[in-house]
Amino acid sequence: MKDKKESFTRNLTPLQLMELDACTQCGECLRHCPVQEVTGRPSISTPEKIRVFREFIKATGGLKARFLNPKVIDRKILEDFTKAVFECTTCGACGQKCAVGIFTQRLWPYLRKEMFDRGLVDYEILTNMPEAIKKTGNPYNFPVEERFKPWFPEQVKVAEKSEIAYYAGCSGVYGAKPMVRGDVLVLDAIGDPFTMLTEDEEVCCGFPLFISGQHDMLEDLTKRLVEAYKAKGTKVLVCSCPCCVNIMSRDWPAFYGKELPFRIRHMTQHVSAALKQRKIMVKKELKERIIYHDPCYLSRGVGVIEEPREVLKAIPGIELLEFDRHGSESRCCGAGGAVRKVFNENAIAIGRLAIDEAVAKKADKLILSCPACYGKVNEAMQDHDKKIPIVDVMELFAQYVERVEP
Repeated sequence: MKDKKESFTRNLTPLQLMELDACTQCGECLRHCPVQEVTGRPSISTPEKIRVFREFIKATGGLKARFLNPKVIDRKILEDFTKAVFECTTCGACGQKCAVGIFTQRLWPYLRKEMFDRGLVDYEILTNMPEAIKKTGNPYNFPVEERFKPWFPEQVKVAEKSEIAYYAGCSGVYGAKPMVRGDVLVLDAIGDPFTMLTEDEEVCCGFPLFISGQHDMLEDLTKRLVEAYKAKGTKVLVCSCPCCVNIMSRDWPAFYGKELPFRIRHMTQHVSAALKQRKIMVKKELKERIIYHDPCYLSRGVGVIEEPREVLKAIPGIELLEFDRHGSESRCCGAGGAVRKVFNENAIAIGRLAIDEAVAKKADKLILSCPACYGKVNEAMQDHDKKIPIVDVMELFAQYVERVEP
């Protein structure tokens, strides 16, 4: 645990320190924050969190503190800030609309890390994650032997080694089985050999630890997974979970210590390319109005926006609707940033906003492309007065795709 008077800048890069200074407190971001939309509490908003954290820095590392004596910040103020920074979904919508370009989606995990390092985080469901991952390879502490067996299609053959590898991810295999089953069925339809790690080898990608501010295990997890795929001859690693894809592409190289020996590809990127290369096709029609929700860490996180739509539009007869806020301006489903584990009421309320809009637009199906969204929006619909079938992109596409035989 850090000394109470130690500066609050140690976890931040020079750029992040500049971002904190750059905030003008204009409040524009409040209009786009999903948590503000359901709570209406500016005390937990982006400008207020930045203002308070700047005060922490000033009190412990400012010019006055350096010449005189760093202040001891009242624990109640620290605890209130900790709650505020964890109530955020880390969706990044505030940063997307920020007039000075603060990359909030990357800033919040490091402010959370500061609070963890100071022993101020007591959310048991989060603090138990490192031990669960050590024991079972997943943050939920679910059995290792149930990682693949309950959902993996028996007819699909996995190569021992291949240039293409598939990572299913913890949230998918334990909480969104139709999603990962659809992934594997579509990979099989494409026809290119693909490999996977065993249920013992495929462990957490590290994102839940990263986003909650618990970074101690990340280097070991990254090196373990990268070396395992390298041994399989992997040149392209495919995954459908936006959070996994985000940490793999953005952070794995840093934790690995050098460039990855393979490329990271979201599942919809891989499938869109296969459609263009005429490896697969769709003949059967689906005459329905569907609406697609952009996951935060896929759209704002890594910029994958068009490919999911290209996959959906490949199904003849579909009318693709859009949310009022879509693409890089998509509204969070409420499940991001580990908030669904701690502030579940907020997550449910935000998820219902998506359901309500999909129903209002008279969509026949709400299409998702994220296991966290899949689990939470389905939960949000329970006991809700509005109903709509919720389907993953690959869960739907797997029902229509056909292999193009040579």
